[in-house]
Amino acid sequence: MSEGALQALPVILLAFAATAIVSFVLTPLAIRFAPEMGAIDHPDDTRRVHQQPIARTGGLAVAAAFVGVGVAGLLANEVLQFGPALRAVREPQLLALVGGVAIGAALGYLDDRFQLRARWQMVGQLALAAIALVAGVLIEFMVNPLGGPPIRFDGAAAMAVTTVWVVGMINSVNFIDGLDGLLAGIALIAAVTLGIISLVSPPIQPAVAVFCALLAGALLGFLPYNFHPARVFIGTAGVFAVGYALAVLSVLGTAKVLVALLVLGVPIIDTFWIIVRRLGERRSPFSADRGHFHHRLLDLGLSHRQVVLLIYALCILLAVLALGLSGRGQVSAFAIIVIASGLTLYLLTRRAREALDRHSYADQAEPELLREVRDTADELTGGERGGT
Repeated sequence: MSEGALQALPVILLAFAATAIVSFVLTPLAIRFAPEMGAIDHPDDTRRVHQQPIARTGGLAVAAAFVGVGVAGLLANEVLQFGPALRAVREPQLLALVGGVAIGAALGYLDDRFQLRARWQMVGQLALAAIALVAGVLIEFMVNPLGGPPIRFDGAAAMAVTTVWVVGMINSVNFIDGLDGLLAGIALIAAVTLGIISLVSPPIQPAVAVFCALLAGALLGFLPYNFHPARVFIGTAGVFAVGYALAVLSVLGTAKVLVALLVLGVPIIDTFWIIVRRLGERRSPFSADRGHFHHRLLDLGLSHRQVVLLIYALCILLAVLALGLSGRGQVSAFAIIVIASGLTLYLLTRRAREALDRHSYADQAEPELLREVRDTADELTGGERGGT
């Protein structure tokens, strides 16, 4: 680690600890006022696995901790100059990061409160992407998987690619939010990994690492209340805020998009194959079902916590690959994971359907078997039944 990174490390650790404490304190308040705010998640028969109403206001606590500590830190740094310089990251981009998280939480809360239709959620996601674009947060180049110079995006192409990235990240985060603690843990691992990359990959970006630490701390303070059995859900407010933050942090400065692709490989790939499957079945890609990777693992007999911890382990493995591989190596690893995960999901889906077919056959065969037993008994007793 370079000297500049070591000098920034105390500020990064302070940001992480402060946000974790604030989030840990705010989350019980979010739970307490959830009924008054009308943000309660009720169980249903589609894809939810909880059995009782649970508050959906955890994302507001996460966003408030991130924004509150972030703004306080920026203001204090203007006066005291104790933190790392912004360097390659321009101040409008950091303001767009903080402001976008706040706006994302507000837009997401509207869905938590009023259960908006998917089209209005998409409008909110496009609005968040527009905030990033106006601030100059753009994906301007990517590693060429075939070798040679990087693939560059200019003007409208850069804006289109960045918009797809922001919207896609938010939806990937949304689709993986299906089990207690799953989203918060995966996003925590991703934020820590992006922060480490910002400190060890030249040119180092301490400011980006600080905001990664803020996001990681906010998620860590929330996670004890969200881990199974959850007392609160992160809600759409948290999905929008966390998804937007991860999308922007992965683009700032050195464009760590490939790192994010690997670290967040599980939700991104799950989202990709879910959309492919639903479109193949002539259904809306946003329709709810139990076809996600974590649902298939539950169908195999793993417990709630076992599934979450297994996916945590997969994400940590992908994070190690992201830290250890070069740009083209990251692309190759992601391509291999896409193919392998598609095959795995297909096999899991096929096994689940076979198990469902067996249960359905058993349910249909059991009444027929009972009738045969009853008819045989009638023949033996002459049709008379009585006590033994």
